[in-house]
Amino acid sequence: MRAVGVPTQLKAYAERVNARLADLLPPENKPPAPLHAAMRYSCLAPGKRLRPALAMAAAEASGGDPATVLDAACAIEMVHCFSLIHDDLPALDDDDLRRGMPTCHVKFGEAVAILAGDALFALAFDTLGHLPIPADRALRAVRLLTGATGSDGLVAGETTDILSEGTPVDAETLERIHALKTGALIAASCEIGVVVSGGADEDASRLREYGAAIGLAFQIADDVLNETSTPEQLGKAAGSDRARQKATYPALYGLDRSREAAREAADRGIALLEGLPHPELLRDLARFSVERLT
Repeated sequence: MRAVGVPTQLKAYAERVNARLADLLPPENKPPAPLHAAMRYSCLAPGKRLRPALAMAAAEASGGDPATVLDAACAIEMVHCFSLIHDDLPALDDDDLRRGMPTCHVKFGEAVAILAGDALFALAFDTLGHLPIPADRALRAVRLLTGATGSDGLVAGETTDILSEGTPVDAETLERIHALKTGALIAASCEIGVVVSGGADEDASRLREYGAAIGLAFQIADDVLNETSTPEQLGKAAGSDRARQKATYPALYGLDRSREAAREAADRGIALLEGLPHPELLRDLARFSVERLT
């Protein structure tokens, strides 16, 4: 069964997130104007807003109100955009396109791009610090996001990925790269959605596991699409993983086994939703993660 409603549902969430991001980000004409223009350029660029959508959908799945998670979802997107800006830099992946547009360093220069990423990272935690929820829940959300992005999370995954370029990697290393570089922030997005909306600890833990599984499914699918799609379809360079000899599922397992592994990860995520009050959107998002491959 195809998750036919997901693009519409994602668009609805994305519109809410984009409108709120536009309010939270500094005005483009506020000094230093180039910095704020770069922040808005990257953070408001077209995108699925998958991580914010997962946070809001996790709140709904556990019986909470997705609207209460909107600012936290925006903070998650700011961190994600920070990571993309830095990931695209010449010192890392040296990409010229992101979301179908020139990357931040191409548009604004390398120095401003680095600083824009830094400023988005800071603004994300300022946003979490102003959430109108009990302090213990806000603190927990902050710690979840820092844990997902630091040297035990996204940055660790990115570092291992960069250091592994051009060298053979085993299955354990590949899984670690994907779990940290992509899965950690997606897992935290789901858990933060439950925590901020006041959901049960049991649901938060279970949806964190769901997020880890879905994060793996999405990253494997991205690996496959990097091999099989065009730059126009991806909104960024195609074939770049192979050119840089990156550690990917297709490089280690081939395309057919990679597609199968993505579906297995999505199925693991779906199984974790059993018994939740409103799991429909999360179930559809899991299916959507692998339907992109057909």
